[in-house]
Amino acid sequence: MNSMIKKTVNVVIVGFLTLSLYGADISFRNEIQIALNKGFRYLESTQNTNGYWSSADLPAVTALALIAFQGDPEQKYRTKEPEFIKRGYEFLLKNVKPDGGIYGNMLPNYNTAISMMALIAANKPEYEPIIRKARQFLISMQSDFGEPGKLDTPLDGGIGYGNRYKHSDVSNTKFALEALYYSRNLVKDQPGEKDLNYEAAIHFLQNCQNHPKFNTNNWVSEYKEDWGGFVYYPGYSMAGGRTNETTGKVSLRSYGSISYAGLLSYIYANLKKDDPRVLAVFDWLRNNYTLDENPGMGQEGLFYYYHTMAKALSIYGVDELELKDGKKINWRKDLAMKLLNLQKPDGSWVNENNRWMEKDPILVTTYALIALEFVYRGI
Repeated sequence: MNSMIKKTVNVVIVGFLTLSLYGADISFRNEIQIALNKGFRYLESTQNTNGYWSSADLPAVTALALIAFQGDPEQKYRTKEPEFIKRGYEFLLKNVKPDGGIYGNMLPNYNTAISMMALIAANKPEYEPIIRKARQFLISMQSDFGEPGKLDTPLDGGIGYGNRYKHSDVSNTKFALEALYYSRNLVKDQPGEKDLNYEAAIHFLQNCQNHPKFNTNNWVSEYKEDWGGFVYYPGYSMAGGRTNETTGKVSLRSYGSISYAGLLSYIYANLKKDDPRVLAVFDWLRNNYTLDENPGMGQEGLFYYYHTMAKALSIYGVDELELKDGKKINWRKDLAMKLLNLQKPDGSWVNENNRWMEKDPILVTTYALIALEFVYRGI
């Protein structure tokens, strides 16, 4: 495997952080590692004999488990690959389709993008042709709903679940952009190979950002507390909206998990940290920081929120958050303590609210483990 590919894999595993142990909080890291080890044991004990975790219909959950194992700071699952890890990858490979996608019978973009991340993290040259073909599959999923080649609808440029779910959304766009971002070095030596239309992707994301300076759609909130945050797709927010009783205007609410997905998407689409659209969503997230809920959604999607928060703030490169009251907080230690206190005795995590499958302890445990791995390297 060439050095450029190896560098890409290392970036996936360490999450853009290259901190040395000098000055690290070793004691806190040890606590996190103990929690990680308990979570790893739980996942190992719950793998199906056919190699998958949770559901054979959703390879993405198996991929998330494999990503968690590959990201172990002690690298014990990388130095000598256990049989159960091999079985997990064998299951993923059975889902590779002739069109390049990696999915069962549904949600082709979601499953392909996350499965790609697991294959990249494996650091195996024999997976490179599969990753390249999956990359082209994701690119083919980019939406163009109006006149071909023109950005004439707000949904143009995004990516949705696929199959019967044709409309784009921020979450699926983020998954695709993430896989394309981390596989970009694999295609630098392929002149003429089709790439994503990033201008179109940014067009879609901007049309999901709740701010009248960047988005002129009529649903954009007239309330400043929503400005900068994101909605699920243009014209629809999972957090609902507010109606002005005088004018009848419906203002859609921004919410936490999808706003972190929006921040990540802008980064993966190569917007700079000081771009005003990036600064606006970061300000919304900073002003709405909490670990008690997924802002705007309560307990729904709480662990996806933690998982996406850990990735976004790590990659954005912030150590302390200055909240709207002026208080500064070490978000890594705050999030780590929250997750340590929520871990079950068997090593799992689970959300009592089942929105987005979060009563599935396997799925939720993968979210928590990956979040803690990002946190660990910044502690």
